[in-house]
Amino acid sequence: MRQDKHTRLEVIKMIISSQELSTQDELLRELEKAGFPSTQATLSRDLHQLHIGKGHNERGNYIYMLPNQQRYQRVSDTHMTVQQINRLGALSVQFSGNLAVLHTPPGHANHVAYDIDHAELSHILGTIAGDDTVLVILDEKADRQEVLNQLSLV
Repeated sequence: MRQDKHTRLEVIKMIISSQELSTQDELLRELEKAGFPSTQATLSRDLHQLHIGKGHNERGNYIYMLPNQQRYQRVSDTHMTVQQINRLGALSVQFSGNLAVLHTPPGHANHVAYDIDHAELSHILGTIAGDDTVLVILDEKADRQEVLNQLSLV
């Protein structure tokens, strides 16, 4: 697995959004399972950069939380697909030229972009993810209905 900082930061956000972890040791173990072994010092810097802090869960325990976590719906699986989000009724797709804009629930865009990028779909060159929006760059010959069909299978 590629070991760049940006990818590691995205993995940290996915782990924290999907699990209730209360110590850096727990988070370090999860990072290692995901293929990103790290040191406590590096993890501390990453948490600071991402503005990740601790807050209370429903049971009153302190857990790591993304900034403004109370606005996010926790997911039980970090592999959130377009199809799963579509079942939630919270996904819209709009096209403009060779671009598609996907709207997701808050905090899910990175999961969706990751799934699309790793599905190696024809006519999709890549994605850019925000918090609740994914920009999908299509090749110039892409058929919109075919892209919609492919996205529903991701």
